Amino acid sequence: MPVAGQNTDRKTETVTVYAGCGAGFNLTRGDEIIVINESGTQVVDFWCISSDVAGEYLSMEHCREVLRKIWYDPGDVLISNRYTPMIEYVADSSGGKHDTLIAACSKEMYRRFGHGDNHASCASNFHSALVATGSELADVPQPWNLFMRAMVQDGGLIDFVRPPYVPNGFVHVKLLTDARIIVSACPDDVYPTNGGDGKPEDVAIVLRRQAT
Repeated sequence: MPVAGQNTDRKTETVTVYAGCGAGFNLTRGDEIIVINESGTQVVDFWCISSDVAGEYLSMEHCREVLRKIWYDPGDVLISNRYTPMIEYVADSSGGKHDTLIAACSKEMYRRFGHGDNHASCASNFHSALVATGSELADVPQPWNLFMRAMVQDGGLIDFVRPPYVPNGFVHVKLLTDARIIVSACPDDVYPTNGGDGKPEDVAIVLRRQAT
């Protein structure tokens, strides 16, 4: 399994997040998480919620303001809605340009497309996984949509495209504060951004916790 920068001073655990499902992890400052897109076509909604400050979370809009770009690059430090550094974007073997613009899919979105009230969604996965880590938020923050491309065209139009990522490409980040990481293997079967074939896939999560 490809990972970046093997460390011998860390406890490593690999977790499978099943297609259409979510998961949450309580991590501490200095811990690392690697998201592996085994199929190459699976979007992973990614959130980072402060463990210490109520209502503080990784904020795409604040990152875009400070970094002055809509796609982040390895070496960037991503910040919260209170301008606190939250994670370091360490490495990326997938090709990058992960979407920072589009909201998490929700039951309301699927209802709009005629899918009824019981469709799995990243918003529902977020709430369930966050509660399981011992926290809650009333609203779903804008996720960092790993392995998703939403291209901005001339004139400002957004083009939703099939992911161009390679199998087993990964995104590697390091926690700069104690936080709850929430991920969702997106169940979207409406837009082409999630593989274009209406079939979500599993993803692998590698956790590297500091040895105690």
